[in-house]
Amino acid sequence: MGTLGGAGLAAAAAGRARTLGMEGERRASQARSSGLPAGGADGESPGGGTPFPGSSGSSALLQAEVLDLDEDEDDLEVFSKDASLMDMNSFSPMMPTSPLSMINQIKFEDEPDLKDLFITVDEPESHVTTIETFITYRIITKTSRGEFDSSEFEVRRRYQDFLWLKGKLEEAHPTLIIPPLPEKFMVKGMVERFNDDFIETRRKALHKFLNRIADHPTLTFNEDFKIFLTAQAWELSSHKKQGPGLLSRMGQTVRAVASSMRGVKNRPEEFMEMNNFIELFSQKINLIDKISQRIYKEEREYFDEMKEYGPIHILWSASEEDLVDILKDVASCIDRCCKATEKRMSGLAEALLPVVHEYVLYSEMLMGVMRRRDQIQAELDSKVEALTYKKADADLLPEEIGKLEDKVECANNALKADWERWKQNMQNDIKLAFTDMAEENIHYYEQCLATWESFLTSQTNLHLEEASEDKP
Repeated sequence: MGTLGGAGLAAAAAGRARTLGMEGERRASQARSSGLPAGGADGESPGGGTPFPGSSGSSALLQAEVLDLDEDEDDLEVFSKDASLMDMNSFSPMMPTSPLSMINQIKFEDEPDLKDLFITVDEPESHVTTIETFITYRIITKTSRGEFDSSEFEVRRRYQDFLWLKGKLEEAHPTLIIPPLPEKFMVKGMVERFNDDFIETRRKALHKFLNRIADHPTLTFNEDFKIFLTAQAWELSSHKKQGPGLLSRMGQTVRAVASSMRGVKNRPEEFMEMNNFIELFSQKINLIDKISQRIYKEEREYFDEMKEYGPIHILWSASEEDLVDILKDVASCIDRCCKATEKRMSGLAEALLPVVHEYVLYSEMLMGVMRRRDQIQAELDSKVEALTYKKADADLLPEEIGKLEDKVECANNALKADWERWKQNMQNDIKLAFTDMAEENIHYYEQCLATWESFLTSQTNLHLEEASEDKP
């Protein structure tokens, strides 16, 4: 068709725009690492510190007809959430400051991505003090990047350190989609905060959090991320104290609240569509999360009940001499089905539930990203309004408006580029999780069916043999 060439050019242009958006954000991260002032909108670098040694279309996957599930599920158990979002509106595009940082940024579109940062979170360790009890996790980092002083690092971090890192990333990149952390508080239904299962679940989530940052084309070069991976405990504590003071943070909060109260008068259409997608996605993924949890709970109850039938048939066989072999075979079949059920439950708990719940948390993060984008635009709108009604110095306002316009444009471009990347990852993750679960279910039913078919065939053959022997 004649439109194929135009479509190809449009796709190439869109890809180039995404690359440029990511490039600007990555440059901002590299400039922050140098400690030099930015040449961007605000002319200063927030959070700069002393370094330490050491899919287009909003209906792509979750169309209403695909996920049109019954929403009258009032009795479902849900996860308790405490995913607080930081309302920060600092944004400062910056330029790279060294040949090394530029080498790290250059990627040819036809060149495959080469992973050069490997992170492992393992060995949780409990610490008991007179004040508190907490868990730390060992983080091993292996890298071939030149900006690291060594090729391997080993540090220990607690959950509060992960929260600090997430906050710094949101502060430095307000309109990028930061991976979510697991909830601070335990999931409903878990009886102990430091239960082994809870600690292991959190360890896996923290491992995924760091590796998603490492795989992000911009966040992976953030200076605070590097310090998190390499600095010893006392160095990290010292670096945390270099951040903005209490009054500065309070000022940021007040400005953010004021911007949210004013609201955005003219949000661009593309961000209206994006916001509608997020709202629909949040509804659907929360419903899927509830249903998945209910399925797992019912599977567990079925498994616990089925486990009792095997021993019951063994005891029964002791009192039925004519049925001893049959009852023992039934007990054996039940035991094999129990093992298959347990394996399927393990697959559900490890492959599907964490993925679905991670995207529940992602939906909350996305709402926070949209709020921060709106705050940046609301700041610009207020200045334009002040100039229109001459509420302030007319000589200074045009310059401020120009800077804010650049700031809004950078924020919008970063969000649009990261949005397409996130949607593609989301589609791939959810598709893979449900495909794996479907294959696991097929294997489970085939295994149980084969078990009982084998039993029935053996019993049928046995009865035929007995019948043939009884014939004269």
